Formats: sequence, C-alpha cells, structure tokens
Amino acid sequence: MRRVLVDAVSACRLLLAGSAGAFILGAAFNPAISAELPDQRLLHKDDLLHVGAFRVPEGGSGGDTFEYGGYSPAFNRASNSLFVVGHRQHQKTAEIAIPEIVASDNLSDLAVAEFLQPFADATQGRRRQINPGNKQAQVIGGQFVEDGTLLVNVYSTYDARGSQQSSLFIRSTDLQATDSISGPLRVGPDAHLTSAYIAQIPAAWQPHFGGSLLTGNCCRSIVSFQSHGPAVSAFDWDREAKRNSIAAINLLRYDSNRPLGPGMKSRNPVFNMTSEVEGVVFPEGSGSVLFFGPHGTGEYCYGEAEECGDKAMIYKGNHAYPYVYQVWAYDAADLVSVRRKRKNPRSVTPYDIWTFNLPFEADNAHTIGGVAYDSETDRLYLSQLRSDGNTRPVIHVFQIREEASPSPQ
Repeated sequence: MRRVLVDAVSACRLLLAGSAGAFILGAAFNPAISAELPDQRLLHKDDLLHVGAFRVPEGGSGGDTFEYGGYSPAFNRASNSLFVVGHRQHQKTAEIAIPEIVASDNLSDLAVAEFLQPFADATQGRRRQINPGNKQAQVIGGQFVEDGTLLVNVYSTYDARGSQQSSLFIRSTDLQATDSISGPLRVGPDAHLTSAYIAQIPAAWQPHFGGSLLTGNCCRSIVSFQSHGPAVSAFDWDREAKRNSIAAINLLRYDSNRPLGPGMKSRNPVFNMTSEVEGVVFPEGSGSVLFFGPHGTGEYCYGEAEECGDKAMIYKGNHAYPYVYQVWAYDAADLVSVRRKRKNPRSVTPYDIWTFNLPFEADNAHTIGGVAYDSETDRLYLSQLRSDGNTRPVIHVFQIREEASPSPQ
C-alpha cells in the first residue's frame, strides 16, 4: 500500500488558521478509495537533482529574440529540442536544440543552444481571438508537443470582465506551416482555469484521470476569475479539432472563500497574492503532480515597490519581498478522488511544499517562464527568466532520482 507522507514545511502536519477556516497540509490517505491506483512513490525535494543548465541563443532569428523571453517551454522528443516563446511583448515561438548540459556556477561555462526553427507566430495571427473584446495583452501561457503536433495555450493578462471564452490552438510543429492550425478552442467550461500550462499524464494514470493531458492556470489578474492556488483539469485533445470546445474534468481549483493557505494577503509559506504558478509536471513512475512558480515570503503589501520595501520588483502592485522558487506537490490519488466526486477540488491540499535555489539569479525576483518534461530520460527543463545578461533566460535541467529519497520527518 502506498505510504502516507507528511508535510516538509513543518514536522508532521501544518495547521494554518485563516479566514476560510483551517488549512491542513497533507490530506489523510484513504486506501479504500485508491486501492486499485498505481502503487507509485511521492516525490520530494531531494528527488529532483539539479544536473546543470544551458544558455539560449543570444542573437535573433526570424526577426525576434529571446531578450525578455523564455516562456512556455515544451519538449520535443523527435529532435531533442525545446519550443520556447521569445520576447514577452512579441509572443513568437522558436525551436532550439538542447546542447550539452554543464554543471557550473559560471555562466560562461554553459553551452549555448542553436536555433532549429526561427521565431514565428505559433497562433498565425489568431491570438486575440481568444478574447476579441479585450484590449489587454493576450499571451502564450503553455505549449506541449506530441507526435508532430504543437498545442499552444493563450490567456488574457487582464480580464476585468471575465470575457475570455477559449484558449487552445492545435497546429503542426513546423512553425513555417500556414495551413495546419485549428482554434482557438475552449477547454472545459471555463477558459480562465485551462488557458496556461500543459503536461502529460502518465499512461498508468490516464484511465483514472479521464484524460491524457493536464492543463490549468492560476493567480492572474483578475484573480476573482482565476484560482486562489494551483488549478488543473484533465482532458484529451482532438487531432481533427472539428469542435469549438474540448471537454475537461476540473480536478483542482480554489476561490476566495476557500483559498489555498490562510489568506491571499497574509505572510505564509503556502500561497498569497504574489504567488505564481508557471508550470506543471507529472513525472513517470510517480504519484506526484508538481507545480512550479515564484512565491513571496515577506509581509504582504500593495503599492509602489519602494514603499513596500521590494528590492526585486519595480512596479506598483502586490509585493511580499523576498521571493523564492517554489514547488507545490500534490498526490495524484487526491485528484482522482475529486474526479470520483469523493473530494471537492477546493479541499485538496499539497502533501509537500518546498523551495529551491538556482545559480545565475540576477534580480532576486525568482521568476520562472515554465517547465518542460522528457518522460524517457526523466528530466525537467525549467526556464529561469532574465538570468543571462539580465534579459535572456537560462534553461536549468533537473533529473528525477531513480530511487526514492527518505521521507521528510
């Protein structure tokens, strides 16, 4: 029977009292619910080994650049490469070959990737169609590659009216192809919860999740239309894409009445208004669904950066300096229980939360552009933003440990 693992944020179990009531980190395991589920281990911090990093190309290709880019990486097994979004304002995608992975704290020691495909608009000019009446930026929040197909997910950066209706584009991995795109499609009943990160569900878990892929979004403006904590749904995509929407099963979400943690404007190690979720991974051979993003650990403050004592961010808004890289780890069995209507998607909590460090941090903002995963090598590719020359990302590589690490005590 699978072991019950306790939270690593404190010894045993952390109870946080908040406006929405008690918060328990590490839900009790019910063997009757998941006796037939895969008997696979839960991952912890020591199971993700940092093995090195590499740099993206410095110059431009296809009239664009990785300056102020590095978003939504997607692993392409066919060419051992990554599809990555470049400059934030331009929203173009390029494909780069994964070079030798070098373990060094010296940036100049790292290998530099080469372009396999130049930058191109992966949505072929359709990006604004996800929310036609919204004048704010529509940006790529997630990409995924499978069998020569590229899935591209787009969300509205500021959706005050909650008017976004769709998000997903399905196209060829040939970025120069102009006749191979479908979309935008809606995934699930609410595009606000399914318009960013995408990840594969391991084959052993797919029958239990009711889909082959996970997708979600979290904590964007306006948060009332988003999730107050990681959100994720399971779905299957249609290669023909003849429909305007794709069914999805919501497995995790939070709202203002039941946020993750003790409160969105409180100082806590779990979640607040400064937390962001930029990627999700469900590693093979595990029962862990891992969400990655930055989290503010200081006192919450809304206002100008200087008046909030924020030495990393320069804008007016939500602040909780200092910031950390963080992982929210969920038990897949809990998400299956939601699908079986034995748990509420707002009641599920992480079995573990941990922070981690990376070399080359340039501005102490600890911003992440996304995470990609290679199931054959069990490697994660994490994009650390603005770490090379203060403008370009560095791609870090983590290896999943083959044998389970000791359970945290």
